[in-house]
Amino acid sequence: MKHLAAYLALRAGVGLVGLLPGRLARKLGAGFGFVWWLFDGGRRRMATRHMARVTGDPAVARRLGRRVLMGYGRYWGEAPWARRRRVPPVLAATTVGGLDLILEAKARGKGMIYALPHMGNWEAAAPVAGNQGIPVVAVAENLPNRRITDWFTRMRADFGIEIVLATGRAEVMRRLEAALRDNKAVALLSDRDLKGRGVAVKFFGEETTLPPGPASLAVKMGAPLFPVACYFDGKDGYRVVVRPAIPVPEGVDRTEQVRQMTEALAAHMEDFIRQAPDQWHLVVPNWPSDR
Repeated sequence: MKHLAAYLALRAGVGLVGLLPGRLARKLGAGFGFVWWLFDGGRRRMATRHMARVTGDPAVARRLGRRVLMGYGRYWGEAPWARRRRVPPVLAATTVGGLDLILEAKARGKGMIYALPHMGNWEAAAPVAGNQGIPVVAVAENLPNRRITDWFTRMRADFGIEIVLATGRAEVMRRLEAALRDNKAVALLSDRDLKGRGVAVKFFGEETTLPPGPASLAVKMGAPLFPVACYFDGKDGYRVVVRPAIPVPEGVDRTEQVRQMTEALAAHMEDFIRQAPDQWHLVVPNWPSDR
């Protein structure tokens, strides 16, 4: 009953937000983020801590930490507002750098991998690929509430994203490999290692682990691994940046290839985040010292 009540409450709230104009939905979300900043001390401290890592300035970090949670609120205001009929206006409000790289990869026919940090509204990048005839497959957490998980999956499908649930089983990798063989794009959020057993890298000056999946898939399947970021651009727009694929190192074994490619990806994500640190919405422990 508890899961059902949570599901029904969420659906009701989402339904109301979906009726609002886009700008109002975003403002409502940002307002919720500000309230979140005020009352959730744990998230406030974590956002501030991460901003101090990025900027090296504790005074600036507190101000940016507040904007992080307001931006995250904007993302959650946009997520329920998004519908299939709203894909055209989202595309019209999106600028893309590196679209030629995506089209070249499509022509090669081996699929492609987008490795993204938790920035802006990363899901707004999916219609860009879909508009070029490239289906997008993404991995999402398998939530305890099955009704909410199923609803989330359907909602993302409306926005052009096929969801594979992170069950921790080999089936997940098989589905992603099948997507690449079908010349689809696999989008993976790559700045957080959920299991803590990934590749050790230096990330903003301290060692942590990042997931090996993006590089492992690229090496095994021969698909290009593109560093990608999607930023908020003004009040209503988005800016997607696609960088050239990370090359596969030669003359070393697969483990070393994955390690070097993950290190290179970490450097790209650092650069993406430094360009707009307050749009980086990772507000959970991400380094051993955070825990």
